[in-house]
Amino acid sequence: MKVLRVGEDALLVEVSSGDQAQALHAELLRRRAEGSLSVREIVPAARTVLLDGLDAPARLAAELTAADLPSAPPRVRDVVEIPVRYDGPDLAEVAAHWGVPVREVARIHRGTEFRVAFCGFAPGFGYLTGLPSRYDVPRRATPRTAVPAGSVALAGPYTGVYPRSSPGGWQLIGTTDAVLWDHARVPAALLSPGTTVRFVPGPGS
Repeated sequence: MKVLRVGEDALLVEVSSGDQAQALHAELLRRRAEGSLSVREIVPAARTVLLDGLDAPARLAAELTAADLPSAPPRVRDVVEIPVRYDGPDLAEVAAHWGVPVREVARIHRGTEFRVAFCGFAPGFGYLTGLPSRYDVPRRATPRTAVPAGSVALAGPYTGVYPRSSPGGWQLIGTTDAVLWDHARVPAALLSPGTTVRFVPGPGS
């Protein structure tokens, strides 16, 4: 674990894997909830966690540097279910990469319990982990100039759902009508770090 000062009241904690980042994020949230950590924001990423608005960043940096990494966090009990139709234009390409029939992509993906590792790229976009590493897929060699909102996609170890139309190079395997970001909703984002996600059959699937 490497702890870096960021400005006057923030720390960036670097770890060696996504699993460690998720475990650290869960532990820091627990400490804040119990009142032993005073921090304004805790922001996880692929292999880092940013803590902003700390009262005593130097003291916490020393504590984190000397501490062991926490164990894997427990699964969040609340589950977000996202209905999906496996009708994406890259479905056959993903099946070939996995070495399975096209119909197996849906079965494997739908049978996986995912966890939101972190959010980014666009409001409401969650990077979901859960598929075994043998199902990692490369990004497209040529990104699309416009990916439709609601596209369910794969890239590397992650699954994601595009909350709005935007350029993108992920492999598209399906579509959903779920609204990932709604500024009139509280909270606006359907997904947040730590959330457990399952994909279920959608209308017409």
